Amino acid sequence: MVVPTLGESVTTATVSRWLKKEGDSVAADEALLELETDKVSVEVNAPAAGTLGKILVQDGGEVEVGAVLGAIATGAGAAPKPAAKPDAGVNPPPPASGPVPRPATPAAAPFPAAQKRMTETGVSASDVGAGSGKDGRITKGDVLDFLSKPVPAKAAPAPAAKSARQDEPRDERVKMTRLRKTIANRLKEAQNTAAMLTTFNEVDMSAAMALRSQYKDAFEKKHGGVRLGFMSFFVRACVEGLKEFPAVNAEIDGDDIVYKNYVHMGIAVGGPSGLVVPVLRDADKMGFAQIEGAISSFGKRARDGQLKLDELTGGTFSITNGGVYGSLMSTPILNPPQAAILGMHKIQERPVAIGGKVEIRPMMYVALTYDHRIIDGKEAVSFLVRVKENIEDPRRLLLGL
Repeated sequence: MVVPTLGESVTTATVSRWLKKEGDSVAADEALLELETDKVSVEVNAPAAGTLGKILVQDGGEVEVGAVLGAIATGAGAAPKPAAKPDAGVNPPPPASGPVPRPATPAAAPFPAAQKRMTETGVSASDVGAGSGKDGRITKGDVLDFLSKPVPAKAAPAPAAKSARQDEPRDERVKMTRLRKTIANRLKEAQNTAAMLTTFNEVDMSAAMALRSQYKDAFEKKHGGVRLGFMSFFVRACVEGLKEFPAVNAEIDGDDIVYKNYVHMGIAVGGPSGLVVPVLRDADKMGFAQIEGAISSFGKRARDGQLKLDELTGGTFSITNGGVYGSLMSTPILNPPQAAILGMHKIQERPVAIGGKVEIRPMMYVALTYDHRIIDGKEAVSFLVRVKENIEDPRRLLLGL
């Protein structure tokens, strides 16, 4: 068994955990271990049925693509299952009271999404107990149910003998995941490399909300359950703006500026291990229903840890929506090598001046962070104004104005 090809620019991974032990019988295509890459976690399946032999890389080990992880003995070389040990002499008598204890049955491995959540929160399978999945496997829902219950206080560990920190017994030290380290490095790289600047505007969401309210039921019925949200409005509004201001969709490569004649739109979504940015390929050729369906799929698979590596690369522009978490205003950070990112925020009713009168309107602050090395302030501001105009009058999107 070797480390498989992990996707564009991914050359190393960390063995997150083995799902089988040496000597265990395995079926063909059964998941044997999980690898954690810079982007997502992937499972390595058994290439054939047999018995798992020597494990060469233990949990936490760093491996390169093509490295040998272990071996499976097949056919006559497969190790037989260990026979049950006979009782030595007479069985011991049962306790003075109570039933005779029954031998414990090894618990089935938790589902990968459940194990991720358990690892992040420091919960063990014994804490959760019997799972509701097939063969008693623990599901992500089981973990969430356990976490929602009050947890009895645990005794604080004794402080290290030579430590002078009084609060150390109450600290919890958890190794940073590979994905979290990658996010940290890329964000710092963006700060160190790009000349980042952020410009703001506000959008009156009245027209978009009215249009959505009027057609959402018909839209969902026609498109097989796909719901009409606001992300498709913003994706289409950005696409039209990027056509008009191509520098916002460009990137720097050495001494060259690379202009893209297509739009691969990155959509930031929250996953169990952190923020990931799957990409809508050729978003400039997609309609509202295609956009909404793809984003819905991204969100579900990000939560389940099922996004593919090639879905997380190649973006030319990104959108992040802090409004789903209640953010009123923020300054998004670039996703290198992209030159710009749009930040959406919470829709909140505010008094605004309309035609000389004060009215209450649903307003949203929007922010555009851009690389000032290739995007001038005038271009950035004009692009954001165009997005604002497209959202405030969605008919422009239909007419290509």
